[in-house]
Amino acid sequence: MRVSAWGVTSGAWGAIGPQVDQDDLTRVDRVPGVRSAPPGATTHTAAAPYFPSLRSIVMTRVFSGIQPTGQKHIGNYLGAIRHYVADQERYGAEAIFCVVDLHSMTQPFEPAELTSSTRETFATLIASGLDPERAIVFVQSHVHEHAELAWLFSCVATTGELSRMVAFKEKSAGRESVSAGLYTYPVLQAADILLYLADRVPVGEDQRQHLELARDVARRFNTRYGELFPQPQAAIPPTAARISDLQEPTKKMSTSSLSSEDGRLLMLDEPDVIRRKLKRAVTDSEGTIRHDWDAKPGVSNLLEILHAITGEEIPALEVRYAGQGYGNFKNDVAEVVVEHLAPIRERHAALMADTTELDRLMAIGASRAQAIAAPVLAEAKARMGLLPSLPASADEFRAVAES
Repeated sequence: MRVSAWGVTSGAWGAIGPQVDQDDLTRVDRVPGVRSAPPGATTHTAAAPYFPSLRSIVMTRVFSGIQPTGQKHIGNYLGAIRHYVADQERYGAEAIFCVVDLHSMTQPFEPAELTSSTRETFATLIASGLDPERAIVFVQSHVHEHAELAWLFSCVATTGELSRMVAFKEKSAGRESVSAGLYTYPVLQAADILLYLADRVPVGEDQRQHLELARDVARRFNTRYGELFPQPQAAIPPTAARISDLQEPTKKMSTSSLSSEDGRLLMLDEPDVIRRKLKRAVTDSEGTIRHDWDAKPGVSNLLEILHAITGEEIPALEVRYAGQGYGNFKNDVAEVVVEHLAPIRERHAALMADTTELDRLMAIGASRAQAIAAPVLAEAKARMGLLPSLPASADEFRAVAES
């Protein structure tokens, strides 16, 4: 089972990205996590393509993507990024994480903001503990195979499936016109996942429908063109924190919400800003510290944050703060958050000040991702009847033809 982010040189196939040897596109034993063809099996050639059956896939591979839309808040960290780091420890190179910059283009955006936010988000992942030399961490647009496979899948998915996507209906509601990308981005999401033969995808409830589309696309492709892609499963962390807006605790904390700035506790906020936001966090007039999302959403939210960071169980926290006022409780939550986020903020600042190092880490991640993606895309294209790629230049073409 498998669980599922810069172009460096112009490779042998004319692609922007790390060089991919021609043998990498014809030998399955070069695909990480996939066994070699069994003895006597037909090897992958232009005349007789071969890719191992999914039963030959012996590793779990995780894939997850995060959009570079604004600074990440503590809900992003506790609900997703921290679990990425745990998956890195468990799965190593079989854990793949992607900054999905192409997805963030489906809504109106400013090019300069997209550039800066993509760098900021990548740096945030690294500062939080991800390592491109252990897990695979990269920027989506640095691996062109994502866009190519998305086109192939757009010829497999149907308009009926895309029209049923709830996220599209919600984001397009009340608007006369939206981008075609907003309509088709679930197809790109399917390509993101299946390009790495991932079978475990950490997603929230709002993304389950899109994951089901990826499963449908995989099944349909396999039926038409032969078994190639797994059917990925949703992986929702059992201890995922429920973090709400500090000013509107009945609503989920969100980068894109219309709530005030005091409602969002950003990972890169300065210590005094964190203290001020938590001091102003909405609670209630009861004065008791107990966990009850219906009656006390503000207090419950602060207990969730404290529990998620310290690991102390919520009933124990209720006992510890029994009889104490909200002021002391909020101060304790603030100091725990400040201490926990301090090394992340410092590492992030160092990365953003050293663009050479940041670019080096991006290149490492893109190279490792493309080493998996290129053979899978080549196989998918061959299955669908597309001609194999040609060498990048006329001279290289002549050299190949004469060899």
